[in-house]
Amino acid sequence: MKRYYTLILILLSAVIIYIGSKVEVYWSGIVAWGLALICLIFAAYYSRYIPNEKEQDKKNGEV
Repeated sequence: MKRYYTLILILLSAVIIYIGSKVEVYWSGIVAWGLALICLIFAAYYSRYIPNEKEQDKKNGEV
């Protein structure tokens, strides 16, 4: 499940930015970009759980 967090957080940041741009509230843009940045930082963190085909081949003994 952790390998899907990257995709989920990237999509969530896009939704947050879209909603933040449509809402006409004072500070909504700054809050939306701040939340999106936090989501992207977590997406980068969880990207280490995405399986790497080269590492799996090494574990299986293939070259």
